[in-house]
Amino acid sequence: MSMSLPIDIPDAFAASYGRDSASGRAWIAALPGLAANFLDRWTLRPEGLAGHGMASLVLPVTRADGTPAVLKLQQVTEDSIGAALGLRVWNGDGVVRLLDHDPDTGTMLLERLDAARPLSSVADDDAAMQILAELMARLVAVPAPPGLRHLADIAAAMLDEVPRAVPALRDPAEQRLVHICAAAVAELIGEPGDRLLHWDLHYDNILAGQREPWLAIDPEPLAGDPGFDLWPALDSRWEEAVVATGDVTRTVLRRFDLLTEALGLDRQRATGWTLGRVLQNALWDIEDGKTSLEPAQVVLATTLLRR
Repeated sequence: MSMSLPIDIPDAFAASYGRDSASGRAWIAALPGLAANFLDRWTLRPEGLAGHGMASLVLPVTRADGTPAVLKLQQVTEDSIGAALGLRVWNGDGVVRLLDHDPDTGTMLLERLDAARPLSSVADDDAAMQILAELMARLVAVPAPPGLRHLADIAAAMLDEVPRAVPALRDPAEQRLVHICAAAVAELIGEPGDRLLHWDLHYDNILAGQREPWLAIDPEPLAGDPGFDLWPALDSRWEEAVVATGDVTRTVLRRFDLLTEALGLDRQRATGWTLGRVLQNALWDIEDGKTSLEPAQVVLATTLLRR
């Protein structure tokens, strides 16, 4: 079937890519043709306006047999390259189902979920966190397949970067905190784990579905220890959760206890790998030119260290 309809690319999405690089701008320019190609190739009919996240455009479509789906268009990057492999291994168990995939372009055809109903729409934070924890427990129960990035390599690269990066932080207390996080990672690096991690499981990466009430989306699969997967959940809807309880320490520890219990994790190891995520975020922020840590990261790290 021939698709001559133009694909409407949201301005905000195009602008975010345009800021990054010439290759990003070139990809945006080629995107309407890429979308039309896959609509033809996979016999899809567009159905509604495109949505987008930070790195991908998602077009609601209908397959030839009438099945609703979404066409996900994204650049092939280090973050996205393992997504299809992870989705295949999970095979829809707690996660969106992969229907087709083109490895050359990174384009995926996915089961359609309800994008208007993310888990962040559940007002009760304890209920939402329990749903997330139960999904995460199912995902990390799966051994990681060969071919994914491994936490051991990521952790080693982080530790190598610390001496150069830390002096960029203005506050000596924040410098000390990053060194403490690095020391925690150094203690654990010899046992990096072998589970299939989502790496970005927060409230907005879980959507309502039909075959299951809630399903995870947008994994950035990684092989490693499940403790390294807790940070995005702990940071979900952070300010609202703190306001609701009026107690930062209680919020952090309640969430941490719920997650570690659901996943059956050793809390000391889970604390160490969560500090590893704080380290990773700090290094990314420093690389982006920032000279201070995000307040939520400082609060979460110091709360866990005081436990």
